[in-house]
Amino acid sequence: MSHLLLFFGLGSQEVILLVLAVLLLFGGKKIPELMRGIGRGIREFNDARSAINTELKEGMNDKDKATSETKSSS
Repeated sequence: MSHLLLFFGLGSQEVILLVLAVLLLFGGKKIPELMRGIGRGIREFNDARSAINTELKEGMNDKDKATSETKSSS
């Protein structure tokens, strides 16, 4: 976490200020809903990325198999 904060150049005072601003904007009751929504979005993104990676690997394996079968039948 500290690496992420250093990456954006945020210090402890800035982080505290951001947390207070989020509390004021969304209120204590809305923050869990907001975090759940963000978590769902991240999960859906990771699932889609995983599915694309799987499809690409399967396609590459199929292409390699087809290429090796063509070479062996020649």
